[in-house]
Amino acid sequence: MIPLKGATLISPCQDFGKRTLVFKITSEKKQDHFFQASHVEEREFWVKDIKRAITELYTLMRDQDDGVRELKLEQENRVFNHCFTGATVVEWLISKGKARNSSEAVMLATGLLSEGFLQPAGDMSKEGAESGNQGAFLDHTNALYYFADSGFFCEGYSSDEDVLLKEEFRGNIVKQGCLLKQGHKRKNWKVRKFILRDDPAYMHYFDPSKADDPLGSIHLRGSVITAVEFVPDAKKYEVEGNLFEIITSDDTHYFLQAATADERKEWIKAIQAVSKTGK
Repeated sequence: MIPLKGATLISPCQDFGKRTLVFKITSEKKQDHFFQASHVEEREFWVKDIKRAITELYTLMRDQDDGVRELKLEQENRVFNHCFTGATVVEWLISKGKARNSSEAVMLATGLLSEGFLQPAGDMSKEGAESGNQGAFLDHTNALYYFADSGFFCEGYSSDEDVLLKEEFRGNIVKQGCLLKQGHKRKNWKVRKFILRDDPAYMHYFDPSKADDPLGSIHLRGSVITAVEFVPDAKKYEVEGNLFEIITSDDTHYFLQAATADERKEWIKAIQAVSKTGK
């Protein structure tokens, strides 16, 4: 099985001088896979279908009317919002003709899980992920999962503080991606993954090399977002162009840099919209 999320496809591939009609798939983990077609048309058909398959299955699963239904499920004194069971995924794959039987469905779902499209939510699914056998509980009715770009959040009954913290994650994901962020103390710049949610309006930022809890959050309600051309100490780190600033309602300043001018416009527009409507 070759996971296609994050993969790149090169066609034609010239790595083998004496072989023609070769194309190459390089997985997100930098593993190369080479294929040789029997004629040009066959190669082009494969290339076209592989590109479509990279996102098609996940898109179908996320369809609001015909995809996997996101539910509010209670388990072990916790309420899991926007999630579903592993058994639900397996049943959906079989019912839609994406897998012929339970074994094939578990294999497909394991691939979606290992590539980050699906995330473990409860103790049982996390146990499977941590054991290295991610598919161990995928067909189980007590193993909970959620879509990576959904509005998933968990409410605990342990304390009011725990519930309040999870309230930040209640909103739907509006935009996500990587930006350069200036540190508040050392003023150095590091790449951070940002996830923008609405209602309540928050931006959480993460270390992109890890899948842990967020490093911090920016409450956007009532904030001011503007493009800027100069940031103190930015030149020292060779950071120039496509800069913007977020000033929160409590007068905290965040300086960020997008990769392009168009990307900066998209982020500013999305954050402004959320800051005006989200609580």
